[in-house]
Amino acid sequence: MKKIALGLIVCWALLQAGAEELQWLTDLPKAQAQAKKENKLVMLDFTGSDWCGWCIKLNKDVFSKPEFIKYAKENLVLVEVDFPKRKQQSPDQKKANEALQEKYGITSLPTIIVLNGEGKKVGNLRYMDSPTPFIAKLEEMKKKT
Repeated sequence: MKKIALGLIVCWALLQAGAEELQWLTDLPKAQAQAKKENKLVMLDFTGSDWCGWCIKLNKDVFSKPEFIKYAKENLVLVEVDFPKRKQQSPDQKKANEALQEKYGITSLPTIIVLNGEGKKVGNLRYMDSPTPFIAKLEEMKKKT
């Protein structure tokens, strides 16, 4: 009985460790200030989190993978610019997201915009099916800054 209980505790601990998630901000000025302070890039994810199939797939195939999570924590400040259909958003958040959509000329989702800490655009990305090429592109952008 003790072995079963110990096994269950170990499994639960491993699941908890694997369930680590990224912190996504929704306020670009705060994200830029953090990126500047920590010498990181800002990655804006323009998404339709609850309806856009490719956005959901990007999250599943890239953003939720341990390899990307580790990279993001060390190199990025993440900003979700969401255009949901079912989830509630404050009017201020909707307005801020629409302003960012217009500023960066976003016409399709998902679109990823990468900025330096000063807010200068250093590149953009689209859907990729795994973290490895996605991280490689981010690294190329990082070298430009």
